[in-house]
Amino acid sequence: MHPVLFELGPLTIYSYGLMVAVGFWVGSWIAARETARRGGRGEDAWRVCLWMLLGAFVASHGLAVLTQPGGPTWSSVLSGAGQVWYGALLGGLATAFLVARRMGMDRAAFLDSVALGAPVGHALGRVGCHLAGDGDWGTVTDVPWAVAYVDAYIGWPHPPGVRVHPTSLYEAACYLAIFALLWSLRRRLEDRPGALLALYLVLATPARFAIEIVRVNPEVLWGLTQAQLLSIALFAGGAVWLWRGRARST
Repeated sequence: MHPVLFELGPLTIYSYGLMVAVGFWVGSWIAARETARRGGRGEDAWRVCLWMLLGAFVASHGLAVLTQPGGPTWSSVLSGAGQVWYGALLGGLATAFLVARRMGMDRAAFLDSVALGAPVGHALGRVGCHLAGDGDWGTVTDVPWAVAYVDAYIGWPHPPGVRVHPTSLYEAACYLAIFALLWSLRRRLEDRPGALLALYLVLATPARFAIEIVRVNPEVLWGLTQAQLLSIALFAGGAVWLWRGRARST
């Protein structure tokens, strides 16, 4: 793996940070483009996305601090230690809703635009996880595509010859497939505000739930990990949203 891509004097370029930045830019660009296509202002979308970045950052670290015993503390937040993706998702969406309302934007339409950009941004971020070896790997396996994260920046806990599931790449592949499907349906669902976001939740959460089966994460309740429990809750919310929207449109 390649936690550090290159160094320019005192400046160190880390693969994870670079891929997260690229993912944010690409996801925001898609959201801004879709907002403009729907008759909104792309520049307004960019402003909201910047606020979303802040909300996602605080929520992702905050959830890690509150739910991971012995993990990151509030004093380590600015260092980038300890992040929970679902915290970032919920914090980003909540921030987008509040800021878009304050700016007088069509909130449901904008969140649909965000739903198009989110899976691409998430996929690129997971590629960064893979390059850095940040601990998001899976269980030991002998499948042909297994990986040994010997240069992982958090340390590799296994002896030579041991390989694991590259679960970050599994997630990246799933989210790119979800983006392709959402992109193909965006015009058909345009008359149902909020449907794309709901469909994104319905598709992305089972993918994460399934990947958790081979990922190294502690069980917290009923034999399920934190991510699996949140996946169930968000899937239910997205499914209800889709059902209600379909009922209103018929």
